[in-house]
Amino acid sequence: MTVRGETAAILAVDGGNSKTDVALVAANGDLLAAVRGPTSSHQAVGIERGLQVLDRLVGETARRAGLAPDGRPIAAQGVFCLAGADFPSDLRLLRRTLTGARLASEILLRNDGFAGLRAGTSRQWGVAVIMGRGVNVAGVGPDGRTVIHRPGDHTSGDWGGGSEIGVRALSSAVRARDARGPRTVLERLVPAYFGLKRPLDVTLAIYLGRISERRLDELPPTVFAAAGSGDEVARSIIDWVADEAVGLARSAIIHLHLSRRDVEVVLSGGVFRTTDAAFHDRIRRGILATAPRARVIRLEAPPVLGAALLGLDLIAPADDGVAARARASLTHASIQPVDGHAPAGAGTTAKARKAASGARS
Repeated sequence: MTVRGETAAILAVDGGNSKTDVALVAANGDLLAAVRGPTSSHQAVGIERGLQVLDRLVGETARRAGLAPDGRPIAAQGVFCLAGADFPSDLRLLRRTLTGARLASEILLRNDGFAGLRAGTSRQWGVAVIMGRGVNVAGVGPDGRTVIHRPGDHTSGDWGGGSEIGVRALSSAVRARDARGPRTVLERLVPAYFGLKRPLDVTLAIYLGRISERRLDELPPTVFAAAGSGDEVARSIIDWVADEAVGLARSAIIHLHLSRRDVEVVLSGGVFRTTDAAFHDRIRRGILATAPRARVIRLEAPPVLGAALLGLDLIAPADDGVAARARASLTHASIQPVDGHAPAGAGTTAKARKAASGARS
C-alpha cells in the first residue's frame, strides 16, 4: 500500500461502552477505511487506557486508508461521539485529552447518542433512544435546541439496556428456582449459557470472580428467544424494557416540544436489533401516544455513520450527494474488526430460539 501524506477530511468515532468504531471519510463522502475495536470509554477503562485504544484504532484506520499512521493530525475535522460525554466535567476531560492527542485539526465532541440520531434521521433534527449496554436519549429540535439524558444509576431512574436485561434474567431464574417467583425457561437457559446447571451457580460464579458480571450483557438474545417461545417471565422483562424506551423518547419529545411534529424517533443500539415484533410494536404504540405524527425508525446503519455525517454537515451542509455517498459507503459490512473484535448483537439468534424451544418442551 502506498502511504500518502495528506489527511482525510473527516475522522469519525463512535465510542460506546462495548466497542469503538473509527472511520476516515473523504470530503466527497467516500469512505477511506473503517475499523472496529474494543471500548475506549473513559468510564469503562479509564482516560489513559481509553486514549491508548483510540490512538491505536485511529492509526490502524489511517494505515488501511493509505495515510501515514503516525502522522498528526490524521484528519481535518474530528467528530468524537463518545459514551460518557455526559456532564461538563466529562466534556472538559475528554476535550483536553483529545486536543492533546492531535488526532484531528478541529474537534467536535458529542455524546454517542447523537451519532445514532444523525445516522438514522433523514434530516438534522429528531430524537434517538439508545439501548446498548446502558441507556440514553438524545434529541435535536428544528430550532437547533438539544436535549440529552445524563445517565447515572438507579438513583436517577436509569433502567434498561442489555446489562439490565441480563440482571433481570438471572434474578428471575434464581427466584423461580427457589419458589419466590413464577416458573420460567430462564431457569435452564441462563445457567446453560454459561455452561452451568443452576441459576444460583451463575450468581456464585460472579461472586467468586469466575464470571464477570459484565457477561450478563450477553443474555438479551436468550431472553428475547424465551419471550418469543411464549415464556411469560421473559416477556415481562421485554415489555418492561420497551416501556423504558418509550419513557426515554417521551422525555425528549416533551422537552423539545415535538408532540405535534412529524418527529423521527430513531432506535439505536444492540437491544433494538432484535426482530421481536411484539417488542417493536409496543414501543411504536407508546411513542405514538405522545407524538401521533412520529415516525419510529430502527437504525440499520452503524452509528459511526452519524459521526461522519455530523462532520460532513460542517464542511458541506447543503450537499445531499455527499451525505448519500457516505451512507452508501459506510455500512456495517465496511467496518473491519481489529483483533477479531466483532461484538454479538442483542437480536434473537437461531441458536437461542432453538434452546428456548427445547427448554420449554
